[in-house]
Amino acid sequence: MKREYPDRPIVGVGGVVVHRQRALLIRRGYEPLKGEWSIPGGVLELGEELAEGVRRELKEETGLDVEPLEIVAAFDRITREGSRVKYHYVIVDYVCRLKRGRLKPASDVVDARWVRRDELPQYHLTEMATKVILKAFEFFERREAR
Repeated sequence: MKREYPDRPIVGVGGVVVHRQRALLIRRGYEPLKGEWSIPGGVLELGEELAEGVRRELKEETGLDVEPLEIVAAFDRITREGSRVKYHYVIVDYVCRLKRGRLKPASDVVDARWVRRDELPQYHLTEMATKVILKAFEFFERREAR
């Protein structure tokens, strides 16, 4: 399925990994959002369950093994060019726990790093990515409070 000017929405999955009070960010190597910092993730494959897609995408993009814990957000990302829809993703983001691995950005990722909550503004994330990451931090804070 073509990603640019698609015939229908494309399902994307993402994983907000929080480890040692830092969130994992990647810098995208391809459109959409080429060169921008974002949540790691990608397109769900046919026959793949959401959580399985998150595990695969994060392994491919970052070299890390993660455990998706809970859906933290589901939303549309639609980009128009004039009257045409250039991109339309339905994105499902999970909050994830790091299981193992060493951070190693893949070919479709320009850079990856662990970022503290107070450092997030330096990365010029989309408003939605910032909201999702903050929700993930809150998820772990609630979990620790129990």
